Formats: sequence, structure tokens, C-alpha cells
Amino acid sequence: MRPVLVAALVLLAMHPAAAQTRAAAPKGKTQVVFLGTGNPRPEPARMGTSLAIVVNNTAYLVDAGTGVVRRAAEVVATRGITALQPPKLRFVFVTHLHSDHTIGLPDLITTPWIMGRDKPLELYGPPGISSMAKHLREAYKEDRSIRQKGLEHANETGDEVNAYDVKPGFVYQDSNVKVTVFAVKHGSWKNAYGYRFETADRTIVVSGDAAPSESVAQACNGCDVLVHEVYSQVGYTKSNADWQKYITSFHTSTKELGALATQAKAKTLVLYHQMYFGGPTDTEANMLKELRAAFKGRVVSAHDLDVY
Repeated sequence: MRPVLVAALVLLAMHPAAAQTRAAAPKGKTQVVFLGTGNPRPEPARMGTSLAIVVNNTAYLVDAGTGVVRRAAEVVATRGITALQPPKLRFVFVTHLHSDHTIGLPDLITTPWIMGRDKPLELYGPPGISSMAKHLREAYKEDRSIRQKGLEHANETGDEVNAYDVKPGFVYQDSNVKVTVFAVKHGSWKNAYGYRFETADRTIVVSGDAAPSESVAQACNGCDVLVHEVYSQVGYTKSNADWQKYITSFHTSTKELGALATQAKAKTLVLYHQMYFGGPTDTEANMLKELRAAFKGRVVSAHDLDVY
């Protein structure tokens, strides 16, 4: 595939950070780093949806929500994971073109370059991602001109983007990782994807935003880590009929996810993009309780900066 050189939900996100201890995968092993676990609601404790698969000091990002580069810098400062230093951010895999998964792309294109990246951003996603990258590059052309031709003397390569519109199947491989994309159901989106990452020591599957999708279970099939979005059942039952119709078409309930994770034989289920609807019983603790009633394996609820 020829590279092209180019560059809602109003849901309450709870953040009981003290409810669980952040786990860190051993250094030298594949790590799953959560840069943002939120949704479109501007919740300060949760940046927009984004995570990184880190292998051998290289980061492979899934999605680019609000605050992605600053969260990456925070992980470097607080966790010492140097693969997430801004100049090293080069590989991004987008699940779908919803704004909360892509609004950080201008940041990923520009900020790491300002900080010294001298190679293009490698951007993979559903049809439309190359057009989005092209228009973002156009939007910031005056910025690039000032930085490259002015007193900053910025390089002329690190701001470029190799953007690939991909279809389900094998999409990328290097010495660290093999990446496969699969289609998921996400309401009226024609193209919404999940990703499977295979490394030397772990297999990780990321759902993206998805209603219950058989493809997720097939992609996991005993995977080490299944990262999946979720909404609380107790909150859903108290919502109005229109909202219920929307949420069941676009997203996955705790009950549905429990059954899906069981079918997938996931060794560890990690929740992200958690959706709460408010009320005293609509909490992270109850969300985990609902899931554990249907899934007997290990399940944790991720917060920003968590590492698994």
C-alpha cells in the first residue's frame, strides 16, 4: 500500500484512584500504558482515549485523544518509560474517526517534531485517516513555515505523516510487534476497528469503541490482555429510552462484556473508556462487581498513567 505523505457522549467519568493500586509490568517486557481512559466529557482526571503498547523502548499508540503527548511526557517523568519521550512517538493506530479518539492528532503530528523528532509519523487507521491527516497538515502550514524558515531552524522531516487507510487483516510488522486489525460494531460507523498486537512475550487485543462484537473474542482467543470499553448496567437501566437506544448500538455493557471476555478466554481484562451515568450506585466498584458476576478471570479498571 503506497503511503501518502500528509500529515455526543456526555458521560460521567468517576476516578477513585485509591480504589486500586496501579500495576507496572516488569521492565524489558511488553507493557500496556494508559495515556487516556476518558470519553468526550472533559473530566480532568481522564484524558481522551489513548494507550501505548511499549516493546523494547518503542511505543505503538492506539488512538490519540485529548492530552496524549502531555500524558506521555507524564509517564516518562513519573514511570521512567523512556519510549514515550515525545521525539520517540512515531507509530499510531486509530480505531475510528470519532473526535475523542483523534482530536490529539495535531498534537502528535506537531509537538514531538518541535521537541526534535526527525522522522515522519506513521499513522494507520480506517478509510478517511489519510484525508484527515492531509487536512491537519494544511491547517498548520503557517506554523511549520515559521518554525522551519525562522529562528527555530526546525527540521523538514519530522513534521510529515505517512498515513495509511487500512482494511481488516495484517497491517504492520517489525522486529518488536505484529499488528492485525479487525472490524467491530460501533453504531452507525461504517468503519470501526480493534487491534491485535503480538510481541515476543504477550498478545494484547484492544477493542476500540465497540458494541458486543464476535470479532473481539476471535481476535483475543486466549490473549494475555484484552482492553475493552464498557458502560455500567446499573446506570443504563436508569437512563431514558433514547439514550438506551444509542448506548446499546454503540457500546458494550458490563453484562455483555463479561460474556464476551469469557468467550475470548482473556487472561486479564482491562477496562477503559468507562461510561457511568451518575447516581450513588453508579461507581467503579459496582462496575467491577457487575463484571465479576459474569467473568471469572482477572479484571481491572484502568486509570490514566496505569501500566499493565
